[in-house]
Amino acid sequence: MSIPPSHPSWRRVLGRLRRKEAEERRLTIDDVTVVDRPMLKRAIAGTVVGNLMEWYDIGIYGYLAVIIGRMFLPDAEAGAQSLFSLGVFAVTFVARPLGGVVLGQLGDRLGRQRVLAFTLIMMAAATFFIGVLPDYSVIGVWAPILLIVLKLLQGFSTGGEYAGATTFITEYAPDRRRGFYASLLDCGSYMGFAIGAAFVSVLQLTLSSDAMDSFAWRIPFLVALPLGAVAIYFRLKIEDTPAFQEAQEAAERAQEEARESADAPKSVLQLLRSFWRELLTAFVLVAAANTVGYALTSYMPTYLTGTLGYDEVHGTLLTLPVLVAMSAAIPFTGMLSDRIGRRKVLFIGAITAIVLAIPSFLFMMHGAIWSTLLGLILLAVPVTFYVANLASSLPALFPTSSRYGGMGISYNLSVAIFAGTAPVIMEALVQLTGSALAPAFYVIGTSVAGFLAILALRESARRPLPGAMPAVATEQEAIDLVRTQDDNPDLDLDELFPERREED
Repeated sequence: MSIPPSHPSWRRVLGRLRRKEAEERRLTIDDVTVVDRPMLKRAIAGTVVGNLMEWYDIGIYGYLAVIIGRMFLPDAEAGAQSLFSLGVFAVTFVARPLGGVVLGQLGDRLGRQRVLAFTLIMMAAATFFIGVLPDYSVIGVWAPILLIVLKLLQGFSTGGEYAGATTFITEYAPDRRRGFYASLLDCGSYMGFAIGAAFVSVLQLTLSSDAMDSFAWRIPFLVALPLGAVAIYFRLKIEDTPAFQEAQEAAERAQEEARESADAPKSVLQLLRSFWRELLTAFVLVAAANTVGYALTSYMPTYLTGTLGYDEVHGTLLTLPVLVAMSAAIPFTGMLSDRIGRRKVLFIGAITAIVLAIPSFLFMMHGAIWSTLLGLILLAVPVTFYVANLASSLPALFPTSSRYGGMGISYNLSVAIFAGTAPVIMEALVQLTGSALAPAFYVIGTSVAGFLAILALRESARRPLPGAMPAVATEQEAIDLVRTQDDNPDLDLDELFPERREED
């Protein structure tokens, strides 16, 4: 007599078969993604050029902040003008969390490439319109109001740029070299700052101060339009990442089977509930790294000019060689993290920020050009170790289906509260305390918090991203990975195949 399928005996047999199948689930060649090198190169070009464009836009505002303060708030005192222009800079970051949430959600649903193309178009357009915006002498109080509106638009678009670019490049890169490839993004960032500094410096050296005040300050903003067109061209040449395509296919299969899937993109509330620890860790790390980063870039021209008494040309030129040297060094710290681990390199960044902050500002306060350069170099050391490894560490906190959204929330909220306001807070601290050393203590405080966050960070070097299969550079590497999967410390089969744990 046959036993019906609904009988408890059948269910016990099926349960044992499922457990056996899950326990035997192992990594195969078909599971491993072999990175398409031509596509990887196009992805790097598209993201790095776009990131360079973003930080060029932000950088030129920082280097022209003193002039912009005069043009858009001419009747105020010099200190108030500096606070106004830096305050407008901070306004950019008010819109970044909204941009991060909206564009992050769209990026997890529609694809990384489409959203990244949109952010670049909006950013280039907003920067260009700042260049043609009439100043206070022409339209009065509407000038600073419209400037704030354009900076808000720029901030909204920027909210999706870095989160999307880091997500994109980390998903394309092979696991063993993810630190190096991701660090190229920040190499592009600080090179964008350097190009902005060089451009402004050339204008200041070749034109009179009257010419800079009347029209020449607009030129770097106007150049953003053709630069943006070039960056958009590169970005449109790339496709969405294999990891995103796999996650989309898994979500579609789950939807067809009418069941909820862990691979489906999550809403903002679901992200907060599911990944609050990861979001908090990323938030604190971004605050620490970008406080010292923005102190070196966006705040330094104002600090050197307004606080230490350098003329505007030297205030810009002194930062230029430091930015170029740091841009060249960033890929090496990315490579270092691939060898010794992300956490160790980030620890170096936090410790050097705590130890070197006061000496760096003391050297700058000495007043000589050599000591100012040395102070800037000391301040650049922790930035080099911090930022190069955030780009590879933070995306590894989130699974593929929620990576863009998680990055968009944590990164931009932190930048808005801490990093974007760092220049205006530091300038306010200087004016309130009367001490040119005050910014150093702000850097120290945020890096102490960063040190604690690194303790909670899980090591991700050489390991597959959460929610994705291993990615390698060559077919031979894939074969070796499958052959050594039982002894490979960078592989966890229970994480790659969650059904093994579920059945246990």
